[in-house]
Amino acid sequence: MPYRRTPKVQARLDGQRVAILDAAIEQLAEHGYAGCSVAAVATRAGVATGSVYKHFPGKAELVAELFREVVSREVAAVDAASRRPGAIPERILAVIETFANRALKAPRLAYALLAEPVDAPVEVERLRFRKAFRDIVATRIADGVAAGVLPAQDAHITAAALVGAAAEVLIGPLTAESADTDAIPTLCRFTLRALGGPDA
Repeated sequence: MPYRRTPKVQARLDGQRVAILDAAIEQLAEHGYAGCSVAAVATRAGVATGSVYKHFPGKAELVAELFREVVSREVAAVDAASRRPGAIPERILAVIETFANRALKAPRLAYALLAEPVDAPVEVERLRFRKAFRDIVATRIADGVAAGVLPAQDAHITAAALVGAAAEVLIGPLTAESADTDAIPTLCRFTLRALGGPDA
């Protein structure tokens, strides 16, 4: 008869997995992908290195999982911003501002999510993040076109360009010693112009 884990054993393993992921997020936020080794995460989580390997085959799979967790929070935040009351261009600006402000509050983590060289499984998660962000912006742009408040355009292409621009603009402040919030107003003006609307 195959071994079956008792509920108590499963609960302990689930708790250990959560602790490992929490430790990995903290490690990533402080030291980036390069400093997020299995050994460093294990030390931070207070477990043996072998315990990490029970849950994840290696560093890339561990970080890919924590990317999914962190990115889901970021996507939820920008999606909520896109649904705020107000004119459609303002709602798109709210998405860009929310994305930028959250990135600047955790620059090391944001740089890891956006631009730091990573292994292939992590890059897959990064691309999913950008696509989810793009789709949120594209939905609002399509709403604006349908309502006649934005000129006719390919919503997905404009949204992809805006997401790419936002990520590129933030790289500088994220890698500087101190976050430069002056980039956000400029990025917002660029966004309005790219949408085909007047400057606010």
